Amino acid sequence: MTTLKKDTNKKQNVILQKIWKAIKPLIPSIIIVALIVVAAVYVINTKAPTEEKEPIPPYAYEGGEEPVVVDNGQLKLTMDPKTTAFSIEVKDSGKVWYSNPQGAAEDAAALEDQKSFLQSPLIMSYSITQGLETTYNSFGYSAQNGIYEIIPGENEVRVNYSLGSVEKEFTIPPVITKTRFEEFMGKLDKKEVDLIKQYYKKYDINKLTPKDNKDELIANYPIIETEVIYVLRSATKENVRKTIQDKFAAAGYTYDDYLADKELDLSTSSSDTPIFNVSVVYKLEGKDLVVEVPFADLDFDKETPIYTITPLPYFGAGGPDEKGFMVVPEGGGALINFNNGKTSQSSYYTNVYGWDMCLSRDAVVHNTRAYYGVYGVSEGNDSFVCILENGKNYASIQADIAGKNRSYNFVNAKYSICQREQYDVGDIANSDIYEYVTDLPDETLSQRYTFVNSGDYVDMAKTYGAYLQKEYAGYLDLVSDTSTPVAIEMVGAIDKVKQIVGVPVSRPLKLTSYNEASQIIDELSASGLTNMHVKMSGWCNGGVNQKVLSKAKTISALGSKKDLQNLVNKAEQGGNKVYLNGVTQYAYDSNLIDGFFSYRDAAKLISKERAELYNYSNVTYGQRENADNSYFLLHTDLAKKYTDNLVKAAQKYNAGASFQDLGMDLSSDFYRKKTYSREQVLSAQVQQLESYNNNGTPLMINMGNDYAVPFCQIVTNMDLRGSEYTIIDECIPFFQLAVHGRVDYTGRAINTCGNMENEVLYSAEYGAGLCFELMKESSFATQKTLYTEYYGAYFDAIKDNITEIYTRYNNELGHTFNQEMVGHKNLTSDVSCTEYADGTKVYVNYGYSDYTEGGVKVPARDYTVTR
Repeated sequence: MTTLKKDTNKKQNVILQKIWKAIKPLIPSIIIVALIVVAAVYVINTKAPTEEKEPIPPYAYEGGEEPVVVDNGQLKLTMDPKTTAFSIEVKDSGKVWYSNPQGAAEDAAALEDQKSFLQSPLIMSYSITQGLETTYNSFGYSAQNGIYEIIPGENEVRVNYSLGSVEKEFTIPPVITKTRFEEFMGKLDKKEVDLIKQYYKKYDINKLTPKDNKDELIANYPIIETEVIYVLRSATKENVRKTIQDKFAAAGYTYDDYLADKELDLSTSSSDTPIFNVSVVYKLEGKDLVVEVPFADLDFDKETPIYTITPLPYFGAGGPDEKGFMVVPEGGGALINFNNGKTSQSSYYTNVYGWDMCLSRDAVVHNTRAYYGVYGVSEGNDSFVCILENGKNYASIQADIAGKNRSYNFVNAKYSICQREQYDVGDIANSDIYEYVTDLPDETLSQRYTFVNSGDYVDMAKTYGAYLQKEYAGYLDLVSDTSTPVAIEMVGAIDKVKQIVGVPVSRPLKLTSYNEASQIIDELSASGLTNMHVKMSGWCNGGVNQKVLSKAKTISALGSKKDLQNLVNKAEQGGNKVYLNGVTQYAYDSNLIDGFFSYRDAAKLISKERAELYNYSNVTYGQRENADNSYFLLHTDLAKKYTDNLVKAAQKYNAGASFQDLGMDLSSDFYRKKTYSREQVLSAQVQQLESYNNNGTPLMINMGNDYAVPFCQIVTNMDLRGSEYTIIDECIPFFQLAVHGRVDYTGRAINTCGNMENEVLYSAEYGAGLCFELMKESSFATQKTLYTEYYGAYFDAIKDNITEIYTRYNNELGHTFNQEMVGHKNLTSDVSCTEYADGTKVYVNYGYSDYTEGGVKVPARDYTVTR
């Protein structure tokens, strides 16, 4: 029996061991499944905490009716406490400017809502997920509701606005006991009593109807347990409440009675109408008015983010009988005359620094851009210049004339606050869906109004120039040029598809080798050209369609590194400068082999998708979405690194650095780990440019955004004329009046711009140097490529024209480039006159007939210089 028992135990142990061996590998899986089950049960049985929205507390005006006055000795600000509109008196001229038109409330051309806008020192819009935008004005949604604060300070006034629809307070009982109600009613006639009783409901705790909720009534009106009460019906309209208020007042009802009755009402009423808090600070600094809007003081619900803010939308607005003009930053500058009668034309609008490439868009009909954030107004012998300072990169400048839906001419800056991106959710929703950036950086919008005792736009421009010289002290001194600056863009290599073993492969195609570029410079020098700034494009990393600058690698088809060094040295010996051009903000035709991984290195949109960009069709205006057409905006940190790499490469050859995009394009970056606002990117770019300048590296940029110009030796492709919109009356060199003689600049390449004659005339009027785009290969080399824009760049074909244009231009204008531009006037719609510090005058005639002025004859389609 003992032996049998042992055998049985042995068999059981063997079975248990086998079971254990079978189960042991499954234990980790069993544990994981158990954990998942426990987690699932927990999630199912646990309610997520609901985030309770804290209501935005509105401000309340508790001041008097005496005007608020701030006086710094040069300016006097007087604010109406009932509307927050104000006037600014310029002490030395006696001119008074108004934040809002004086006759706005009686404007016969404006509807009631438009009158509210005209009386508002602040306009704000908010948006929702579906993209619907709603606009509030401070007069109708803040001042009339009494939900604002005015806080005077030393040389400043702060106005805290709450904007929204709030219920007006009337001195009538929201709840009143039967005894007191009948006491007051006893003092009125029967007709009046019957009217009032229509809008009050009687409650008796002992005689409730089935529809009455006893517990809710007790909670809202505790006195109902001991008294019969009357409760004002919630649907009672404002005009009726006003009538009831008058009746109760006649019966002796006071504000103290109202406060006592209000304590009987414990009910809470909530409104779905959003409330917003916005603070505006007005500072007097010398002869300047500085307006600030701190982001830190913006208060809004994330479901209704603030979309735009327009401070002082009608400051200095001109009336229907006034004479004056508005200055807008179109090209070098433009004028829109008051009451010009062009009421059928669209209003003026432009984006400061152009489009933010990190904001997606489906179509582009026309790109609007201004390379400086300034506008102004002139009335008679006085004017002001409004210079956008902090946050100007969020701004768009808009202007319109009287005679549309108002009787006033105005210009202002409108700021984008919470940026947004549209989602395509057509499969699950009938409307568009937008996502907003609601976590704002700690920044402040600021714009400076500088008052000028002159109505001449030249004096306005010189005021702006003085501001730039003070802001960038040490960087905008007069240049030492004694001849015309000439920008020569040498096109090195382009990419062309070739068949290699039957496989189409993109390879660099030489248009101008390093040695050929040197030969061209020699030939131009022999023809008399001096002061040449040679931009070497397509010199590295595959050519003009350059791959990312993880490192700068010369192109063997263009020659050796020694050839490139010889090009730089030889140009230097001849008194010229070579700049190595590069793309630092974008990734074209780049992959892992080139050191670029788009999921890691591209900037991110608001949706956190890669900032993949496309060219747009000139026919459909939509994106050309194909693999060969797309490129990427680089993550900001990487763009800064590639910018450093380009400068280091240029320093290696003792050349200058030319940026294809830096100083022209400005984009934010919503990269998840490290987000950059557009303002932060601007600051980073300024720091880099300033550092390169201080280290002695000559810099060249395109277009010339105002924050980049002070650190550069020359700006190419500056938009001199802009888009000549119909609403514009005159084109003027406003920006050029501010900076001429302190930085060299050119317009577009004369030989490839499409209208050589016009570009030379623009350059003569705007005080620009000359620019040419050149290549050694003939134009036939660009056939079957995507670079037909270089068709007119063939050097051998254009050489004589270059010499002819330059020789005359330099002989007549070469001495002016180290001088300030001190005057400009449009003599007719086709003829202008530009004047320099030494008295030189340049007459330009765009017309097709000769013009004579004071004995000076200006041939058709030509320019004449007098000294």
